Formats: sequence, C-alpha cells, structure tokens
Amino acid sequence: MAHPVAVIGAGYAGLAAAVELCVAGHEAHLYEASKTLGGRARASESHDTVVDNGQHILIGAYRETLRLMRAVGADPDVLLKRTPLRFEFPGEFLMVAPKLPAPLHTAFALIGAKGIDWREKWAAIRLMLGLQISGFRIEPDLTVSDWLTQHKTPSRQRRLLWEPLCIAALNTPADQASAQVLANVLRDSLAGSREASDMLLPQVDLSALFPEPAAAFIAAHGGRIQRGKRIGPLIREGNAWMIDGTAYSQVVIAVAPYHLAGLVPELAPSVANFDWEPIVTTYLAYPPEVALPQPMVGIAEGHAQWLFDRGALCGQHGLIAAVISARGRHLDLPAEELELAIHGELLRIVPNLPLPERTWTITEKRATFACVPNLQRPPAQTELPGLWLAGDYVAGDYPATIEGAVRSGVNAARLVQQTASRQA
Repeated sequence: MAHPVAVIGAGYAGLAAAVELCVAGHEAHLYEASKTLGGRARASESHDTVVDNGQHILIGAYRETLRLMRAVGADPDVLLKRTPLRFEFPGEFLMVAPKLPAPLHTAFALIGAKGIDWREKWAAIRLMLGLQISGFRIEPDLTVSDWLTQHKTPSRQRRLLWEPLCIAALNTPADQASAQVLANVLRDSLAGSREASDMLLPQVDLSALFPEPAAAFIAAHGGRIQRGKRIGPLIREGNAWMIDGTAYSQVVIAVAPYHLAGLVPELAPSVANFDWEPIVTTYLAYPPEVALPQPMVGIAEGHAQWLFDRGALCGQHGLIAAVISARGRHLDLPAEELELAIHGELLRIVPNLPLPERTWTITEKRATFACVPNLQRPPAQTELPGLWLAGDYVAGDYPATIEGAVRSGVNAARLVQQTASRQA
C-alpha cells in the first residue's frame, strides 16, 4: 500500500479520484463536509420523499462514469434505464434514433424527425457533416447562437433542436454558450457509436447511483471517508499538507470552485473569471395513476424545459420532476407561482390533470459554471507542490456534467500516481 492520499470533497469528481487511487493501491482518505455524498448531484429528502437536488441524465458516451460504476459494483444495466435517443416536445417535435449502426442512426433520426420540414432536416444533416469534416473544431470559438447564424440554421430547427440540446448539455443559454464545447459533446454522442447517443436515465437517486457504492468500495480497499467533516485552510508543514492532524504529500481538491478560496486562497484567482448558472427543479406530487407519455419529455416555450416521470423511473408513482436549466425569467417568480405555472404547462401534455397534492422547488444557485466561449479553466496540476484539482470545472473537453466531473477525478488520480512513481 502506497502512502495515503487525501481527497477533499466527495462529489462525483472526488469519489472518482478516490476509487481510481484505491484501484492503483493507494490508501485514499476522503473528507466531505456534508453527510450526503454526491456534491451538486446528490439525493435530497423533502416532504418525506427522497428525490434529487437536480434531475440529471447520462448518455452512452459517458464511458468513464460507466466504467467506474461497474468497478464499484453499481451495475449500469440495473441502475440506469437505457433507451435510444429520444428528443421530444409533445405535439411539436419528435426525434428518435433508430437501432442502426453509426452514422446511420443519426442520419435517420434527423430524416425521420417530426415537426421540421425537409429543408430543415437537410440543414441539420449539413451542419453535422460540416462538424465531422472540420474534426469537430470550431475556430475561433464563438457562441452557439452565432455559430448557428453563421450556418444559416432555420429558426424553428434552432428553437426545437439545437437550443434545447445546448442548454441541456451545457446549462448555458445558446446566446452565451461555447459552440466548441457543444461540438465536443456532439462528437462523442450523436456522431459517436449508436450506443453513445443512448439516453441513460437514473432509476435510483443520484447518491445511490455511484457515490454510495463508491464509498463502500473505497472502505473495502483500505480507504476511509469522513462525512460531515469541513476542512479549513490547508497548512503546509515541511513537505506535507496538514489535514485534521494528518500529513499528506499529495492532496486532491475536489470541491466546488467557489470553495477554493476557503481552502487555498492562492488558487482562487484560477476561477475568478467564472460565472455561474443555476438549475431549478420543481417536484409536483399527483395521485399515483398520473404519468407522462414517456419517462422524459420536453416542454417548448414554457418555464419548465424537461419533465421526468419519477414513477416510471424510480417507482415514485405520480411524482413529476420539472427541470429548468440556466438563468431566466423563472428566477423572478415566487416558488408558489412558478409551481402553479408548471402545473399549467403539464396540462398541455396530461389532459384533465388534477391539482398536485403537494409541490416543492429545489434551487441549486451555482449548479454549474457558465460554459462560455474561450473560458480559461484551470489545469489539474496546480503551482503548489502536491496539490491537484478535480471537478467538472477543471480544464477538459466537457461542460459541467457528471462525466466531466468523473473524468477530472480519474485524471487527477493518475497524475498523483505518476508523481508517486517518480518519487519512489
């Protein structure tokens, strides 16, 4: 067993780092301020019901998340509902990827899309072909809206396909979001293998999906996790960092970027240029027989953007989760008014819907960084000896997603291993 490595923060990034370290034979010591694991993608108990602080989905391209889930015994085939890509706004737009080999699945999904005409379909196909020809490089980087304008994308196609896809993937409005980062996501999903574009909908809460199995794996492999342990400023003594009376030569900091200043003030400037986007999730509890036509559907031109049927996914029959990504007019509304408005939007999809028995709203005010063009994101290796960063905001191809967090944790762990090997 190699020297212990400290990991501060037990979100998906910190847990991924700790699991990867344990697999490599290191003793991982994980410190988490909350008693609930998962960071900004975690379980939350409200009204005697276990839900999530924000409804997240995965896709088949999330190879590192799926790999680590299998490694810790969290079987993706059991915990995730896998369906072919289905992008639906009932009554307005429907795109379903058929079970054909790549790239036919994407081409036929666009050709068979309902709600846009042939001119718009060929425009979408040309846009994807152009990305492939360019190697999915957009230089210089620009906003998604400017990129779509540059390619003369029809307005209805923008409204029903690209703009919702952008806000779902980047949690940033199209008129502010990085076209290059969206291209990275499209490269690995729609332009990847057929399975890569599959939608993977959690059938358990987000803490049970990976964090809790990962914690059990870490404990079984000689590591330890301290929950409810808030760490103050890190102090350097000699060649080590002192944490709770223990000296560590290597520390992975996997906290939200806005917490860096409280741990290592010298690292705060690396995220000083960041802005933040919220995620609002409203839960509406109806009688058990109430259900959506699909486990996940979209709403065009409403406050809510995506609706999830928790009954179809998690066995919480009658419970609907309505998700609103990024900033918007909904933030100015009182919770009760927003919840009533979303109920009205649900009536478009579920006729004769009774009033909900109860409603509540969870707002994650700084759910993700604003994924704007040319954003300078800090690297995993800091300028301070033995300190590494992990998190969905660390430099990488992906936006602030579960896969982005997991990849950063794996990368930080591998850099720690390489450093330990050189020092051995």
